[in-house]
Amino acid sequence: MPRKSRIDAPGAFHHIIARGIERSDIFKDNTDRNNFLNRLGGIIKETNTRCFGWALIPNHFHLLLKTGDIPIATVMRRLLTGYAVSHNRRHSRSGHLFQNRYKSILCQEDTYLLELLRYIHLNPLRAGIVKDVKALNKYSFAGHSVIMGKVTNDWQDIKWVLRLFHNKLTIARRRYLAFVEKGISEGQRSDLTGGGLIRSSGGWAAVKAKRMARIFEKSDERILGDGDFVDQVLAASKEQMEKKYKLAAEGYDLDKLASKVCEVMQLELFNIWATGKEHKRVEARSLLCYWAVRDLGINMAELSRRLNLSLSGVSLSVKRGEKIVQEKGYKLIDH
Repeated sequence: MPRKSRIDAPGAFHHIIARGIERSDIFKDNTDRNNFLNRLGGIIKETNTRCFGWALIPNHFHLLLKTGDIPIATVMRRLLTGYAVSHNRRHSRSGHLFQNRYKSILCQEDTYLLELLRYIHLNPLRAGIVKDVKALNKYSFAGHSVIMGKVTNDWQDIKWVLRLFHNKLTIARRRYLAFVEKGISEGQRSDLTGGGLIRSSGGWAAVKAKRMARIFEKSDERILGDGDFVDQVLAASKEQMEKKYKLAAEGYDLDKLASKVCEVMQLELFNIWATGKEHKRVEARSLLCYWAVRDLGINMAELSRRLNLSLSGVSLSVKRGEKIVQEKGYKLIDH
């Protein structure tokens, strides 16, 4: 059976899990861990992705991310490829570092976000890397210590998390810590490591109870949320996939897209490929980046090369292009 495509949308929450091939270690020492975190932080800031939680375990890692200007698939491709190349070079190894595809579960914010955050941040304790919560508070390689103020970075969104507990920092941290400690007794939470009907319902007993009550909800293994949420996500995903198929059928690639942008903006084609800060040219290049990334799925590296922009420049252009589309109502194709 062919594997399903990933689901994503601006503002979507994702629980990401990536493991080493054959469950081998992907972080051998603190140099590896710091290398990974430096890459993660840089990409998060460049792409306007938001990170709420994370934990590094020797043979895998967890991330809780919110999609920003760039699709999560692009963010993860850059992170995993860059880290794998660096890791292999440093340890004189070759071949794949990560096992198959990373797992990405799109999550319903209201119901699951805090549960996922707690689950992710308790991973080092469950894995025996730290012995208790006091040690976890100071453990440098999980986002819990950043929320507790013991470790600092400039890319993890702790303010948003703490405001869920209280507006005053000291009270918020105390309540957050109590919430985390309460989760220790829950042990492994397999219901938070994937989607599907059983996990989204909270277990098989809940599924049976719903069926006995003649309540039937849609489910999907890529989504952790209730039936209404799954319906909304799948409808949006179906619309996006249909759009991509239509673009492919019409032969859209980067060059055809550039011509379309120039038609929309009433510019000569050379303006797209020429550098410079002339306002209309900047708008056209931004529109190209937005449609290329969001609608055609063209990777940022190709755009960087063709447009002579840095990756952060491409990311900024995508954000600018989205604003242009919203303000001026430009459409690539009619649905």
